[in-house]
Amino acid sequence: MKSNLSIHNTLTRKKEAFVPLKAPFVGLYVCGPTVYGDPHLGHARPAITFDLLFRYLRATGYKVRYVRNVTDVGHLENDADEGEDKISKKARLEQLEPMEVAQYYTDRYHDAMRQLNVLPPSIEPRASGHIIEQIAMVRTILDRGYAYVSNGSVYFDVEAYNRKFRYGKLSGRVLEDMMANTRDLDGQGDKRNPFDFALWKKAAPEHIMRWPSPWSDGFPGWHMECSAMSTRYLGEQFDIHGGGMDLMFPHHECEIAQSTAACGHDSARYWMHNNMITINGQKMGKSLGNFITLEQLTTGAHPLLEQAYSPMTIRFFILQAQYRSTLDFSNEALQAAEKGYERLMKAVSTLKKIKPSEASSVDISGVEARCTAAMDDDLNSPMVISELFDCVRTINQIYDGKQTISAADLAELRRVVDLFVFDILGLRDDLAGDNSQMLSSVVDMILNIRMEAKNAKDWATSDKIRDGLAAIGIKVKDRKDGFDWEAE
Repeated sequence: MKSNLSIHNTLTRKKEAFVPLKAPFVGLYVCGPTVYGDPHLGHARPAITFDLLFRYLRATGYKVRYVRNVTDVGHLENDADEGEDKISKKARLEQLEPMEVAQYYTDRYHDAMRQLNVLPPSIEPRASGHIIEQIAMVRTILDRGYAYVSNGSVYFDVEAYNRKFRYGKLSGRVLEDMMANTRDLDGQGDKRNPFDFALWKKAAPEHIMRWPSPWSDGFPGWHMECSAMSTRYLGEQFDIHGGGMDLMFPHHECEIAQSTAACGHDSARYWMHNNMITINGQKMGKSLGNFITLEQLTTGAHPLLEQAYSPMTIRFFILQAQYRSTLDFSNEALQAAEKGYERLMKAVSTLKKIKPSEASSVDISGVEARCTAAMDDDLNSPMVISELFDCVRTINQIYDGKQTISAADLAELRRVVDLFVFDILGLRDDLAGDNSQMLSSVVDMILNIRMEAKNAKDWATSDKIRDGLAAIGIKVKDRKDGFDWEAE
C-alpha cells in the first residue's frame, strides 16, 4: 500500500511531508495516562488518535516502534511543581500503597483500551521503572550548566537555556513576557525563577514515593520521565512525539528543553497534538470534575447520559472528527454516531452476502486511492468515513439488484472495505457478536419455515410469522431468491 503521508507539525505550525529518519523504521512516542483514576472520554481521544496513526503507518509498510508511557510517579497536583503527587494523594486517601493505586488504574486503563480496540504499544514503560535513566539525564543537564541544585532539589535553569536555545518554541510562549509577568515572585521558594521547573524534587518527610539520588531522597519531575524514556527506547532523535493539546505547555515545552539541554539538539522531528473533547465548550478533565468515565459511558450510569453507548460507538464518534478539531460531547452526537456505526457494520455484513455478476455496472477502482489520500492528508478520518458511506450506498444498490458487480471487483471491494474499516480505522463488528449470531440463526430458521408455508400456499401461516416478527421489531423483506431481514 503506497502512501504520501503529510502531518501537521505543531513545532513548525504547518503541514509537512512525513519522512522518517531511518525508513522503513519509525519511532513514535506518545504520552500515556497518569494512573490515579478511571479513564474517561478525554483519555479515549489521544489513545484512538495515535492508534489510528500506528495502524496507518503499519498498513503502509513501516516498521513502527510505538512507545506509550505510564506516569506512576512525579505528576504533582500543580504544574508549578507544587502540591502532592497525584498517586501518593490517592494512596493516602484510600490507605493503599501508591503502587497498588498505580497497578489498579493501569489495569483499568488497559481494559478500557481493549474495549475500544486500541492496539497495545510496542513498549509501555513506567516512570517508576526508569529512575536510574532519569537521574543520569539530570546529571548530564547539570554538568552542561542548564540546571542548579537548591535545597536538595534540582531545577532546570530556563534563562541559561534560553541564551543558546529558544524556550517556548513549541507553545509560542516568549520568555521575556513570562519574566515580565512573574518578576514580583522572584526569590521566593527554592527556584531562582518561577518559570524554572523541577528535574528532581526532594521528598518531604511524609512523602511515600522516594528514591535515593546524589542530591536527596526524592523523586523525578513529571517532565523528566518522557525525555529519559523516549531517549532510552527511541534514541536521542526520533520521528514523532504525540499527545493531547493540553500537554503542549508546560509538559512538552519542558520536555523539549530537557532533551535539547542533555543531547544538544531536538529529540522529536514531528510533534502531533490532538484537540480536546469538550462538554458545553469546556475541556473535559479530572481536575475540572466534568468528566464521564468510559465505564459510565458503556453502562449509561451518569446524569448527563440518556443511554449507554457501546465502545465502538465511542470510537466511531471520535473518528468522525479530524484529530486536530475540537469535539463537543452530546447525547445527540453519540446517538448519531451509533446509527452511523450500525449502518456501516450492516453494509459490511451485506457485502459478504453479495453474489457476483458477469460484469460490473459500478466503478470501485478509485475507492482505495481516495481513502488513502484522505489518510495521507493529516489522518483525515472523517473523509475516509465519508468515502466508506459512498461504498455503503453502492453495496446496498448491488444487493437490491439495482447495480451489478463482477467477481474481481467484488473481491477488491471487500479487501478495501476490510482494510479501512477494520485494519486502519480499527472498528470492530460488535453487532456480529455471539448473541447476534444466535438471533440471526433463530430468525433464519423461522423464515425458512415461512418459506415452506409460502411454497405450500399456506398464506395464513406465512402472514402470521411475518406479522409476529414485525411485532418484535424484525422487518422481513421477500426476495426472488429468498428473504432478507433486519432488526429495527
